[in-house]
Amino acid sequence: MTAALDAEGADHTEGTIDVVVVGAGPTGLLLAGDLAAAGLSVTLVERRPRTAANLTRAFAVHARTLELLDARGLADALVCTGRPIDRLRPFGGMALSLQRLSTRYPFVLITPQYETEKLLERRALSTGTDIRYDCELIGLTQDRDAVTLDLRRTTDGTRTTLHARHAVGADGVRSTVRTALGLPFPGQAVVRSMVLADVRLTEPPEELLAFNGTAGAFGFLLPFGDGWYRAIGWRSDGRARDTDPVTLDELSSILRTALGSDHGMHDPRWISRFHSDERQVPHYRSGRVFLAGDAAHVHSPAGGLGMNTGLQDAANLSWKLAAVLHGRTPDPEALLDSYHRERHPVGRLVLRVSGALVRAVMATGPLRRTARSLAAAALPRIGPAQDRALGLVSGIGISYPPPPGSRRPAGRRAPDLALAPGPHGQRLYEALRCGGFVLVTPPGRPTPPGAPLAHVHWRTGRRTAGAPPATRTACVLVRPDGYVAWSAPRATDAELAAAVAAWVLPAPATGTTADLTGTTGTTGTTQKA
Repeated sequence: MTAALDAEGADHTEGTIDVVVVGAGPTGLLLAGDLAAAGLSVTLVERRPRTAANLTRAFAVHARTLELLDARGLADALVCTGRPIDRLRPFGGMALSLQRLSTRYPFVLITPQYETEKLLERRALSTGTDIRYDCELIGLTQDRDAVTLDLRRTTDGTRTTLHARHAVGADGVRSTVRTALGLPFPGQAVVRSMVLADVRLTEPPEELLAFNGTAGAFGFLLPFGDGWYRAIGWRSDGRARDTDPVTLDELSSILRTALGSDHGMHDPRWISRFHSDERQVPHYRSGRVFLAGDAAHVHSPAGGLGMNTGLQDAANLSWKLAAVLHGRTPDPEALLDSYHRERHPVGRLVLRVSGALVRAVMATGPLRRTARSLAAAALPRIGPAQDRALGLVSGIGISYPPPPGSRRPAGRRAPDLALAPGPHGQRLYEALRCGGFVLVTPPGRPTPPGAPLAHVHWRTGRRTAGAPPATRTACVLVRPDGYVAWSAPRATDAELAAAVAAWVLPAPATGTTADLTGTTGTTGTTQKA
């Protein structure tokens, strides 16, 4: 299987590494950091200079993403950079309380994308990722054994050829990797001639998020926290192209229509137009190459779901690549295929949810606006419907199909279970920082022999007079990405060992693989091909 762009001879060729990730946005940084933390050799390629900040379009970090960052010991540091919001007001006076979410993070964190990127870049570097800025992909081919990537330094034109066991395109909506693979990106533009700018405000709004849509316009104001605000506006009769000139007066007029005031907007440091697409690639995997984040799916900014979905793609893919490259999975091809099988439906769902939100906010015509008003009045009063909506937007409600032969709760998100104090902490997401599977059992159960996982125990309940301490009897195997792999109300030692063996092979005894958990298995460096 081959795919190629225009590439001539390289100045030099490097040896084979485990994974090359293209694109150093949030998705690529999280993925590369995970893979390097698992003991793999990882090169992260980014066309931008290191000093050039990525355009900050994402501000919302949702609860599920914060849980995944918590499993890497990063969530608390990111929370300190922003402001939590525990109530959403999507349109028409509707108010949805995020306190209903059963999570350690019952809010959406408002923080600029560059704060997330800085945190993930520090982690990727600390785990040994080779990050190459000023470096662009100009050619990609693959065969049954490896992926060949031709790179060019943007500063001096020097060319390099890398060979990798796998490659991941996390290089955005104009993905060079996707183009090289020849994969289509079907969809359409849903919002045209949207104006955005970074501005100062003389009269900041009372609400942290100023957000509203009318029959003629949509407006949005959000603070960076340093005196600058991101302003976004769209007018329903707008026909301008992305390249047409734009002025502050135009944006000010849109915000006055949508919000009732431009809040004294002045001194823009930049202003531009853009359009928003809804697109999704048909296949997230092509041989040894994978797509993640905006390279795989792009949608409207409504709901702040784009960056979060990409980060959750990365968390799903990273442990699977690590398990395959370390030889610790019984069926490598099935595990790699499960990335597309699990994440493609999520991407499709996000397109639908964000599309529905943007169409509701920008509803025109009396019938559509009446329907929106009815929904705004009814949804907050219907508990199950509100929980469903919050679960989808926050990511807490996202689940995967249970594996063949298993049943729920397999495939569902694992809550942050309380654990008995031990070397892996006192809750599940602390234990997941080992980077591998976590087995939760009642105290006294033996660890399945040779299994490279963290074995933890339920926290003992409060003791009542005349009764022994209450103990949970269930056994739960949790995947590295925080989803349930297997569970049983009770299990014999043999059943426990069989359940673990279906997911995790014993660590090789050669000393050539890195220990993912820090508990069992051998340590060492990844053997190069």
